[in-house]
Amino acid sequence: MASISGSTSVCMSRCLSQQNQVRSGLNSVSLSTQKPNFLSLRSRPVPFRRFQVSCAAKKETVDKVCEIVRKQLALPADSTLSGESKFSALGADSLDTVEIVMGLEEAFGISVEEESAQSIATVQDAADMIEDLLK
Repeated sequence: MASISGSTSVCMSRCLSQQNQVRSGLNSVSLSTQKPNFLSLRSRPVPFRRFQVSCAAKKETVDKVCEIVRKQLALPADSTLSGESKFSALGADSLDTVEIVMGLEEAFGISVEEESAQSIATVQDAADMIEDLLK
């Protein structure tokens, strides 16, 4: 029995004159056992298909996050913010992001773990995280 491991684990029995294909993640892996004691492994890229998953936090939550971000970054009241607004595009640096998270913790009565706080890049990210913590 031959065993190959890496980001994908594949175990196969000796199959003479057969070719098996395994598709996983971003690569296609071909395993060939055309010779009795020779196993070859060839990897080729598979086209990356981009997709987006939206958890769709409540509109009220997104609006409140927008209000807090606007206040923390001293943005004009007429500035347009949406769920897709990136903190960095609004001029926020890492300290501003920490202050935004602290404002969110205070406003929503939540506690955000440091690793979760580091993953917040947009208003929608923050709103989704808040919804998850309030469940």
